[in-house]
Amino acid sequence: MTGIYIDMKDVAAREAEYRKAIADKGVALDLGEMLLLYKKSIELSQKQQEFQSRKNAISAEIPKLESSARTEKVSESKIISEEISKLEAELAKIAPRLEELKWLLPNIPAADVPVGKDDSENVVVRKVGKPTEFKFEPKAHWELCEQNGWADFARAPKVSGSRSVALKGALSRLEIALHAFMMDKLTAKGFTMITVPSVVKEEALYGSGHFPYSREDVYYLDKDNQYLSGTAEVVLTSLHSGEVLEEAQLPILYAGYSPCFRREAGSAGKDVRGLFRVHQFTKVEQFVICKADLEESKKWHAVLLECAEELLRDLELPYQVIECCTGDMGAGKYKMNDIETWMPSEKRYRETHSCSALTDWQARRADLRYRDGAGKMRHCFTLNNTGIATPRILAQFIENHQTVEGRVRLPKAIQPYMNGKEYL
Repeated sequence: MTGIYIDMKDVAAREAEYRKAIADKGVALDLGEMLLLYKKSIELSQKQQEFQSRKNAISAEIPKLESSARTEKVSESKIISEEISKLEAELAKIAPRLEELKWLLPNIPAADVPVGKDDSENVVVRKVGKPTEFKFEPKAHWELCEQNGWADFARAPKVSGSRSVALKGALSRLEIALHAFMMDKLTAKGFTMITVPSVVKEEALYGSGHFPYSREDVYYLDKDNQYLSGTAEVVLTSLHSGEVLEEAQLPILYAGYSPCFRREAGSAGKDVRGLFRVHQFTKVEQFVICKADLEESKKWHAVLLECAEELLRDLELPYQVIECCTGDMGAGKYKMNDIETWMPSEKRYRETHSCSALTDWQARRADLRYRDGAGKMRHCFTLNNTGIATPRILAQFIENHQTVEGRVRLPKAIQPYMNGKEYL
């Protein structure tokens, strides 16, 4: 695991702000212990430097001294070396715990983020489109899948366990079409299409901020000491780790495509039927690396959000944009908006996209830096948003566009990707 670049002087100077962020986000971090260990490490380091300076001075004196005086100074030097070793041992005891606490330090959210304990206190920003109305009794997506032979909910679990599904026929074709549609949309907007591995090292998950918080939701490959990623964001955050980018190279815009894996720990009894909360899914992730500027970050956050909204408008799906409160936004987020798409079978909106600005929180973890116009080294800002994730959005798609015969209408925007067909 690589180190983390936390400015502890800044943390100490803004202690009250960090304490509020820790409380508002519900992060299990003892900031008092962290600052105490930091203060202690500074004191020990200063003592160590003082002893080392004294030892260096003695070493310079020894060659010039008479034999008896030289012996005395050598003895003094040995005593000082012992003191230095003791200080090194004390620092070695402190360092791992201090590092452990640093990984837990949350980002301070934007001033306008609503304070709340969980998603029940999120705020609806806007609604686009009206919930779909039918002149017949609509079916749930799994009923449409079974009726049309579009998914196998019974055989796949026999092979791969619970929360597994195999898409078939036209629905499988639609899944591929939707990803191609979104990739073309993002490419036209200047994003670089990139396919990334799903197998990652532990440091990549620390870099993106998924560790140490969400270990229970990540699959571990014990023989290889590697993990299965739940999003291309993990790889994209660390793709430029250790490099020094030039400001002229920024922003870097990626449209990352990858298979994704999540254990869905803690979701027992939730969404046990259909296409939600499956263990394996496919996603296009929007990802931005930009310079360290809040206005620049605000601009790209709006761009990422609009890309997802444009997709949903093209797919003619009703949706609402949510402002996530502190208790639902995660430790690393500066600002976060979810997009929830209308689900007729449940008569409610369900999340399909999550758009986040993280300022330099990820970059400090992943060693993601650039040299600004003045030649100063700075940590980048990062942002991300779902481009499209399947099979989840297929549930809303086929439910909202179903006909009385059990067919599914294809919006005009996606028809060219489905060989011109008007129905699935």
